[in-house]
Amino acid sequence: MSVTDATPGRPVRKLAALAACVLLAAGCAKAGTAGSSTGAGAGSPVKVGLVYSRTGPLAAYGKQYLEGFKAGLAYATGGTGAVDGHPVEITEQDDAGDPAKAVSAVKDLIGKDVRILAGSTASGVALQVGPIAAQNKVLFISGPAAADKVTGLNRYTFRSGRQSYQDTKAAASFIGDAKGKKVTVLAQDSAFGQANVAAVKEVLGGEGATVDAVLAPPSATDLTPFATQAKAAKPDLLYVAWAGDTASALWTSLTQQDVFSATRVVTGLDVAASYPLFGPAAEKIDFLNHYFAGAAGGTEAELAMTDAVTKAGSEPDLFTPDGFTAAQMVVHALEANKGSDADTDALVKALEGWSFDGVKGRLTVRAEDHALLQPMFQVKLTGTGAAAVPAAEKILTAEQVAPPVVKMAG
Repeated sequence: MSVTDATPGRPVRKLAALAACVLLAAGCAKAGTAGSSTGAGAGSPVKVGLVYSRTGPLAAYGKQYLEGFKAGLAYATGGTGAVDGHPVEITEQDDAGDPAKAVSAVKDLIGKDVRILAGSTASGVALQVGPIAAQNKVLFISGPAAADKVTGLNRYTFRSGRQSYQDTKAAASFIGDAKGKKVTVLAQDSAFGQANVAAVKEVLGGEGATVDAVLAPPSATDLTPFATQAKAAKPDLLYVAWAGDTASALWTSLTQQDVFSATRVVTGLDVAASYPLFGPAAEKIDFLNHYFAGAAGGTEAELAMTDAVTKAGSEPDLFTPDGFTAAQMVVHALEANKGSDADTDALVKALEGWSFDGVKGRLTVRAEDHALLQPMFQVKLTGTGAAAVPAAEKILTAEQVAPPVVKMAG
């Protein structure tokens, strides 16, 4: 997603086909498929299982992921929904953000001979699905799940989104010299929250900052006590790592406790629907960002994604690129194997070290541990309420936010 490698102004490939096929990406068949001139019906279907949060606290993220995947599949296949004559059939399963449900769904899909899995809106889900993928030798491409432990989890596990370390490096860019400063992480006591605490300790702690954390139960709805604790810690930087539908209550509590006048607050810019929740505090917050609509400045893939998702009746948002990228990865792996998913090791090999033009620009799947190298954004919100609008103030290159290489687990 390196914007420096973006190609604004280039013609968008087959937008008409995308618009026609985005909702039918799995079954749209036209003469001429990716990598072949054979009709889509000429080969046996390739089954792809999407296990994601259709319901549950991260359902909004799951919806974006699914819309992005369908748009990306249409884009990557030139509107055919097939690779080398093999139609790509999508089977959706709802895990509701529950690892146990995800494991059950994944086992069921594998039992039905599904060799490619994608999804995982929640970090806890991805960390449970990854080992099952390795045990059964199926390709797994995790989505919005940000836990750093997904990277290097095993050779069959990849990711199509960013990870907590990249968020933290983006947050660190706001503080400058961290030596001698105090940083408090306010997060949920979940896999996502714990991953952020670990990443902040590794990044900013490694640069000389003192790092502590205030963790709230994911089920907590009264967040005032946690906002009070965060303020009482008197940090130089309060890093807020939050996900899900309690975000409104959190920012209300932080505003009521006047935290913004006591410390510098950095957080990730969430979905567009959350912008009004910050209220008057919006312009006081420094936002790190994975993606917002238009952030990439008009790469070919971004324009195609925007066109397809908009014509399907929605709007691109924070995690739409994660689905789009996952589809690009699936198609590339299949293209390298003539549309066949029979040899999972060959699918893995095709993805390792692959660099490609994604929604955010140039993306690279690091061969050593399957981290997805990509840039991040520093963002400001201007205006309040429904009038709040994001603008990228600085682009952090993929190299600036790259996580350290980890040893691949078995």
